[in-house]
Amino acid sequence: MSEAGFEDGFAVTVARCDGGWRVAEFEDSFETLKTSVQAVRSLRSEGAAFALLNVEEEYLVIVRPGPSRTRVLISDVTMAVDDDFAADICDQAGLEVPDIAPDELDNVDGWADGDFAILEDIGLSEEVLAVLVDDPMSDPSAIIEAIAEELGFADALDAVLR
Repeated sequence: MSEAGFEDGFAVTVARCDGGWRVAEFEDSFETLKTSVQAVRSLRSEGAAFALLNVEEEYLVIVRPGPSRTRVLISDVTMAVDDDFAADICDQAGLEVPDIAPDELDNVDGWADGDFAILEDIGLSEEVLAVLVDDPMSDPSAIIEAIAEELGFADALDAVLR
C-alpha cells in the first residue's frame, strides 16, 4: 500500500468468490452506515462479503451485513463522542457511546468495540483480530493491511488502492 497514507480515508468491499478474493473501492462519505451496507449487499456474493472503512486515518470500521442484522467492529469507540459517523455506527450496532467529555478525548486511549468474531468464519479469529485492532501504534490503513495479509487478499487490496 501507499507509504503516503490515506488522509481522506478509503472504503473497500471484500468478497470471497471462486476460491479467491475480490476487492473493490467504493465511494463513502462516512456519514451513515447505510452506504457501506448497500455497497456490500450490491455485490450479491454467495460467499463471505464485508466492507473495510478507513475513516480519515482516524479509525477503522468493519461492516458485515447479514440476513437478520449488520455486524460491525470499530477500532476506536471513543470517536463516537464527537464524530457523527462513529456515533451512527454505535447506534446501529447497539454499542454504548463512552461517557467521556469531548475535551478529555486527547487524554484517553481509544479502544475497539463491537463484534470481534466478525471474520472468524473466514479465517481470522476473534483473538487475532483483537490484537490487530487494539494496537495503539497502528493506523487504520496498517490494520487493514494486516487483516488483508491474514485472510490472503493483500495483493488484491494493494492493486485497488494504488
